[in-house]
Amino acid sequence: MVTLKQKLAEKINQERPRIRKLIKENCDTVIDTVTVEKLFGGMRGLKCLVTDISYLDPDEGIRYRGYTLPDVFKKLPKPPGAEMPYVEGLYYLLLTGDIPNEEETNELIDEFRKRRIVPRYVYEVIDNFPSLSHPMTIFSTAILSMHRESFFDRKFHGGVSKMDYWDYTYEDSLNLLAKLPEIAAYIYAKLYREGNRIQQNPDMDFGSNFAHMLGKAKPYDEVSRMYFILHADHESGNVSAHTGHLVSSALADIYLSISSMVNGLAGPLHGLANQTVLEWIMQLHEKMDGKLPSQAEMKQFVWDMLNAGQVIPGYGHAVLRKTDPRYTMQREFALKHMKTDVLFKFVDLLYKVVPPILKEHGKAKNPWPNVDAHSGVIQMHYGVTEHDFYTVMFGVGRALGVCANIIWDRALGYSIERPKSLTTAMIEDIIKKK
Repeated sequence: MVTLKQKLAEKINQERPRIRKLIKENCDTVIDTVTVEKLFGGMRGLKCLVTDISYLDPDEGIRYRGYTLPDVFKKLPKPPGAEMPYVEGLYYLLLTGDIPNEEETNELIDEFRKRRIVPRYVYEVIDNFPSLSHPMTIFSTAILSMHRESFFDRKFHGGVSKMDYWDYTYEDSLNLLAKLPEIAAYIYAKLYREGNRIQQNPDMDFGSNFAHMLGKAKPYDEVSRMYFILHADHESGNVSAHTGHLVSSALADIYLSISSMVNGLAGPLHGLANQTVLEWIMQLHEKMDGKLPSQAEMKQFVWDMLNAGQVIPGYGHAVLRKTDPRYTMQREFALKHMKTDVLFKFVDLLYKVVPPILKEHGKAKNPWPNVDAHSGVIQMHYGVTEHDFYTVMFGVGRALGVCANIIWDRALGYSIERPKSLTTAMIEDIIKKK
């Protein structure tokens, strides 16, 4: 059987001349224009990055290597009797663009298992944090502390061909990804279980082992796989993904890059959205005295919020113009497994009420719910009640896509990022000359 690494090497050798040809023959081709709005608006929508790992389609949502989410969940191999695919199979797809078969998936599962052991000093780093520390701060620092494990860093300083950078980055990526569930679960035990750690199970896959270490019974293993897959990648322009790309473009190793990615994800405008939505729904539940309102009552509540200049948390998306497929996947799971959950009933009612109101209101470009409108309620249902921890789980999933991107960045020799800045006065002068 051809191993994942061998297949990846074949793909890289096919892709390198394609990229060289594109650059050589089309170096002056204009792709997009830079406007003042984009300069001051965080470069939103500016086409200036490259990734083949995922693409955010306005109508179909995120595509992984060209596959829609329904296709991904349908085609990837699953554990016997399971609903949700192996996370390891997704990583194979992200790296190669190919749907792995059972044998290829099991080979990668075994590879991850071999690399799970976390160095003792990482536990000590986590233990030394004050008990009231934010879990994302601990998570980032734990990853950063493993810089000393970097295979790429040792090889780079020892002298190695640029053509082989991807090889050592691949090894670092598998080493880190295999350890992330254990690191995240240990942080959970430290902060929320009085340090009572549950040892990993060497016979379990990525998702089920994480659920086991959190002490959550079935079907939380399905929730874990679903959550990690849904959050694995989202193009390369969002803060977490782009931070990982940017730092790695300086040839920082995977540990430095993913730690930086986690720091970007920790910002309240990025990774905290699912937590914010959940807290809003819980406040709404309390405001209604724990009773599910009628559709008319919920409509009035939503209109009151909008008329007061507030937004409806979890609704709208910068790119999508339909319901986020990541929301739909979670909704289908909830309808099957937790239909009677009181908070899910609120989510369900909001889904029926909010989009028509936002359409009538007219100010929202996308009146449909996004992934964050649902994920927190599912976590709450299965006993993960510690809202601050949700972003750590987001980070475990997002690392899959960012690591895959960084490996390909190294393989294709992408340059260090160095855009040019202008002063406000320069921009004003440009405008005057138009």
